[in-house]
Amino acid sequence: MSNGRILVVEDDFDISNMLRIFFTGQGYNVEVAARGGDALDQCRKQLPDLIVLDIMLPDMDGYAVCRELRTNTRTSHIPIIFLTQRDERSDRIAGLELGADDYITKPFDIEELKLRVRTAIKTHQRLNMSDPKTGLPSGRLLEEQLRDLMRTADWSLMLVGIDHLRPFNDEYGFVAGDEVLRFAAMVMNEVMNDKGTLNDFIGHPGNDTFIIISKANDIPGMVKLLRERFDEGVKSHYNFIHREQGGIELANGEMAPLMRLSIGVVSDKTQRFTDIREITETAAELRRLDQTSS
Repeated sequence: MSNGRILVVEDDFDISNMLRIFFTGQGYNVEVAARGGDALDQCRKQLPDLIVLDIMLPDMDGYAVCRELRTNTRTSHIPIIFLTQRDERSDRIAGLELGADDYITKPFDIEELKLRVRTAIKTHQRLNMSDPKTGLPSGRLLEEQLRDLMRTADWSLMLVGIDHLRPFNDEYGFVAGDEVLRFAAMVMNEVMNDKGTLNDFIGHPGNDTFIIISKANDIPGMVKLLRERFDEGVKSHYNFIHREQGGIELANGEMAPLMRLSIGVVSDKTQRFTDIREITETAAELRRLDQTSS
């Protein structure tokens, strides 16, 4: 199992390649971006667990990348470690004021960077701010977003669940099940990029359940696209026989269908809510209705 996803943003190929090889050997999934704009695009597609960010980049400096990540709701929680040639106190303060989690100067000790990366990821997860399987916000971060709903307007909340995940786990194992969770998170990120806004939020409270908060206008179109992309992509997680027969045959002879999404949608445009609990309970009930309608 991976120790996490690291995005290295560095235009010096020798350094980025060395970091990619080293951290891959430490059990991390590593992606590399040579430009700040590329890094922002990659974060929108799939959230890393940590970003190692060089300050000097060819298109925009690391401070601008950090500022963009911190002002975008979906990427605001990602831990960032700055890399720089400079060791000026003012540079360190500037990075930390923007919300960077750590700072290391070149030439750096790779073992020291390894410890800082591991500590930043573990601290973030220990504070229950992101789910270790998907990298999506959970715990306190998710609670903060839900509390904000009572102070904002024109929002929609989608409670999204993966139906029939348990029989899949029983048949294929939890490693395969975790891959399905990551696939679902990727689909949600892609759909939010296509149809959402920069301030939309995707959270993972745990298990088979996700929460999407959006200010987009076309929520029905978003729901339709979520279902279509999940239904098409999830088939690749099954073997040929299960795909052909449309599910997994259980020991009692019943058929557990292929996994699908069940979605409950609530909005302040159609209903007034008095507290967060009422919002989540209503969404959960609508999700249950969606499960029974299939």
